[in-house]
Amino acid sequence: MLSTISAAAGRLLISEPFMMDPNFKRSVILLTEYSDLGAMGFVLNHQSEYMIGDLLPDISYSELPVYVGGPVGNNTLHFIHRCPEKITGGTEIGDGIYWSGDFEQVKDLINTYQLKDDEIKFFAGYSGWTPGQLDDELAEDTWIVANKFSSDLVFTHDEQNLWKEVVIGLGQRYAHIANFPENPALN
Repeated sequence: MLSTISAAAGRLLISEPFMMDPNFKRSVILLTEYSDLGAMGFVLNHQSEYMIGDLLPDISYSELPVYVGGPVGNNTLHFIHRCPEKITGGTEIGDGIYWSGDFEQVKDLINTYQLKDDEIKFFAGYSGWTPGQLDDELAEDTWIVANKFSSDLVFTHDEQNLWKEVVIGLGQRYAHIANFPENPALN
């Protein structure tokens, strides 16, 4: 499935509306890596209860939220950003979207209030798939792939509406599912 998509990293995976796995319920995942070894990405719309200042004692104060990137490696911290002029060493995974970079620069930029909340997103853990697993899930229509999207969507903090906005942005073919109730029994 993904082999038909050019440059699979940097694409969004949108969960189907009735996915029951609480880790991925109405989730939007930024795919950061896809190869014969598997796939990796971060859930963009599941904010944790923590701010980055809560997790890193050498950051004096920060109200930048930390998101639950997925159920794998919850003791790891990752980030994406869109400011390569401030943070060097990142890998461009999409149009102006970078994964990782010099973390010492990031800490300094946070401590000196030089990063805005729409320039960077932090994740505890990540979403991962073994070789072939994501392809199987795509074949089962578990995920919808978005090849085109605004980087503003990736860095939004409107988690409540992100899934719906991305689904509507996929066009008329998918727009109707944006209004499906979370629990079909309540319909």
